[in-house]
Amino acid sequence: MIPDAFSATEEREWIDHMLARLQKREARDGRASDDALRDRAVRLARRYYPEHPECARPQSVRWVDNQQRRWGSCTPSDGSIRLSRRLTMMPSWVIDYVLLHELAHLVHHDHSRPFWDMVGRYTKAERARGYLEGIADAEASDPR
Repeated sequence: MIPDAFSATEEREWIDHMLARLQKREARDGRASDDALRDRAVRLARRYYPEHPECARPQSVRWVDNQQRRWGSCTPSDGSIRLSRRLTMMPSWVIDYVLLHELAHLVHHDHSRPFWDMVGRYTKAERARGYLEGIADAEASDPR
């Protein structure tokens, strides 16, 4: 979200500036670390899914660069969860939603009613879904 009046050079400078700020923030709060991400997932699972101890024991939770159309993915058979690194630029409550969504797949491998009931325990679930849908729509309409 930058002013239309920016030249291509100003736009590039602003993007570089904001990316540098983001990298500093990530380093400070541990967002970029896979270990920190796994710890965060375990804390969320224990809080929202206490009756499903398997959610609090994902084998791996890591950031990936190869997901351009998905925010996250889960392989229940091996307990691995992957989140798109694009999420690092989003609010923490959105990242928490995606983590909880993927953790719920460790119990329900589909998008069934029980799955959505589980995800719906997160009070910001609908808000986060709307946020992500808005981002996806904006990306889909971007002519670049």
